[in-house]
Amino acid sequence: MSNVENLAKHRHPEKAKNPENPVLRKPPWIRVKAPTSKGYGETKALMREKGLHTVCEEAACPNIGECWDQKHATVMILGAICTRACAFCNVATGKPGPVDAMEPENLAKAVAEMGMKHLVITSVDRDDLADGGAEQFVQCVQRIRKTSPDTTIEILTPDFRDKEGALEAVVASGPDVFNHNLETVPRLYPSIRPGARYFHSLKILENAKKLNPNIFTKSGIMVGLGEELDEVRQVMDDLRSADVDFLTIGQYLSPTRRHAAVQRFWTPDEFAELKTIGEAKGFLLVASTPLTRSSYHADKDFEALRRRRLSGK
Repeated sequence: MSNVENLAKHRHPEKAKNPENPVLRKPPWIRVKAPTSKGYGETKALMREKGLHTVCEEAACPNIGECWDQKHATVMILGAICTRACAFCNVATGKPGPVDAMEPENLAKAVAEMGMKHLVITSVDRDDLADGGAEQFVQCVQRIRKTSPDTTIEILTPDFRDKEGALEAVVASGPDVFNHNLETVPRLYPSIRPGARYFHSLKILENAKKLNPNIFTKSGIMVGLGEELDEVRQVMDDLRSADVDFLTIGQYLSPTRRHAAVQRFWTPDEFAELKTIGEAKGFLLVASTPLTRSSYHADKDFEALRRRRLSGK
């Protein structure tokens, strides 16, 4: 059995039963260099020293070299094992371990040592916890506020489905940006995001803004999974109806042949067109390129959001 098959069985046991999907050759605008810089090595060493997980590694993000060289990492709290098995995601699926009580403290120390000006905190889905992991988000935000008060904080949350009070607690902790990704168009949810519900995710974003009108709300989708342009337009309209400020759009890349296959690669010109469409619909900011990911250039994007809100544009 190949290394890829072994990895697939560990990460997604149910996917290992399926035949391998065909692989489309990546176009030139998708390819990135392997991370080798000094800054990348230093960031990796600090993450290991503090016992922290990052979505950059677990989700095999193509931008890890660039981001880590600039000491920008997206920390993934609540462990590295997810209770769901989305067809696009490379994070391991299974039974998670206990919540690490020292994680907020270790994260706060890492943020201080790196001198991070903007931090993105995400997590695996923890359907096994009564609050879906909300309290760990709260503890992380509060601890960072004490040790690094000038650091702005962006949280990228799971959907907290059926976890009463979870969203309210997380928003009340005071993050600067609340992000929850729709990931794809509603037609593809049963095959791509089977554990989630499209309109529930929309409601989370709408309610986050209602709970704190001053918070920036953000969501992201992938293209290349078989969606049509009109479906993407409709997602944009749905997000604007939920008063979402910032939309990210990037090319889906299949982590392994056992994951959902790439149906096509959207061109840079098509991504530019999506950006134009989104801006015309009223988003404060739209990031749309083949390599755009939820937290890619999150620090610069946050500053742009603040400027645009202040200028009224």
